[in-house]
Amino acid sequence: MTHADRFSLSGKVAVITGATKGIGRATAQAMAEAGARVVVSSRKADACEATRAELEDAGFDAIAIPCNISDTDQLAALVDGALAEWGRLDVLVPNAAVNPFYGSMAELPEEAYDKTMDSNVKNLLFLCNRALPHIAEAGGGSVVIVSSIAGYSGSDTLGVYALTKAADFQLARNMAVEWGRRNIRVNCIAPGLVRTDFARALWENPELLRGRLTTCPLGRIGEPEDIAGIALFLASDAARYVTGQVLTADGGIGICNGIYPEED
Repeated sequence: MTHADRFSLSGKVAVITGATKGIGRATAQAMAEAGARVVVSSRKADACEATRAELEDAGFDAIAIPCNISDTDQLAALVDGALAEWGRLDVLVPNAAVNPFYGSMAELPEEAYDKTMDSNVKNLLFLCNRALPHIAEAGGGSVVIVSSIAGYSGSDTLGVYALTKAADFQLARNMAVEWGRRNIRVNCIAPGLVRTDFARALWENPELLRGRLTTCPLGRIGEPEDIAGIALFLASDAARYVTGQVLTADGGIGICNGIYPEED
């Protein structure tokens, strides 16, 4: 096997949630280009169909299965639909997440807490438990959880969301231990600020954006394609000895203690 072959997903089936925009869409494109048959999933059926059609028009194999990650019946139908279409499952990318509340945890409504924890943690575990036996049956594969650097630190505005992202890290470690002997690898990606609709309120805030840029060694925020390449790596045989890890992609903000001066 050549090094180029190690990045191939030829013959594999990849299920990606939140796959119609941002990181999920870029990941669907990257995995399709690597040879995977892609299951495009998000809440809105029309968005799923549009993304599927674009991939198919480009010569790739894709199907659309709408799914709201807040609904366990729909999550089960997502896995079952992929199996019904292609008879196997090799890669799972839980990318979709919710964040219905922005503010102090002292003011957090119980309903918002339950929705965030259920969607981002409990139902993530449900999806993995539904999918992993089939990945094992196919000979093994990879789960790539798209998490966030919010899981590393405290926050006075994204507290419960950060709590769920920290839980992602531990879920990956637990599942890596439980499923490793069946040739399944489970890893997380922890992106920093990425130019997506989900994070629009952050990168469209001039003051916040300026602060991020002046403390980032690379001097920019991330693009969805930056994260998609990492997802492809973790899904492929190039990462076949990597499991239970959190791969941070934040432009270096997490290792920078100083302030980078503004350029003239």
